[in-house]
Amino acid sequence: MIDGLENVVFVVEDRPEDGSLDLLGLYDGVALTERDTYGFGEMPDRIILYREPLLSICANEDELRDEIHVTLVHEIAHYYGIDDDRLHELGWA
Repeated sequence: MIDGLENVVFVVEDRPEDGSLDLLGLYDGVALTERDTYGFGEMPDRIILYREPLLSICANEDELRDEIHVTLVHEIAHYYGIDDDRLHELGWA
C-alpha cells in the first residue's frame, strides 16, 4: 500500500473508450489537491491501465513490467495533484 492512497481501485481494461492505442493509463477521480470534503459514501477513484496499448509498445515482458511501473507512477501522481508538466520535468511522462 502507498501511504495516503485511499479509496482508489486499480482496473485493467482492454482499451480506452475511444478504442485508440494512444493512452496507456488514466486517473479517473478528483485529485487530493482539489477536494473539499471527501468521505463516507464516495465512489472510489480509479486508476485504469489499458492492456492492449501497453502490449502494443512493449517487445517483451521486461519492457512491459517497466512501462506498467512508469504508467502507475504517472497516474498515482495525478491522484496527488501532480500535473503532466511537472511529471515531464521529473521524467515520469
